Amino acid sequence: MRRFVAFAMLMLAACSEGEPIVIDGSSPEAFERTTSEARRDLPDADRLVFDRALRTIGGRQHSARDQDKLARVTFDGMTGAQMVEDQKAREPGGQ
Repeated sequence: MRRFVAFAMLMLAACSEGEPIVIDGSSPEAFERTTSEARRDLPDADRLVFDRALRTIGGRQHSARDQDKLARVTFDGMTGAQMVEDQKAREPGGQ
């Protein structure tokens, strides 16, 4: 019985994923670091959408002069998966 419990615990530990990376927009350096980490956690197809979200941020607020700051403010507190879902919803034919 102990072996079964130990095996079950080992399997649960192996299957559980770590916490998703949360984008930190508090500074350009923190934003760069956390977006890179969040991107690494995404499947390849979602990385393309993630990259598109970062590139097209200017379309959300045309009057913003500092596009980098707009990205930091917009994505601060989001995970990579949330950024992907947000971008998909904004695209034609999106969710």
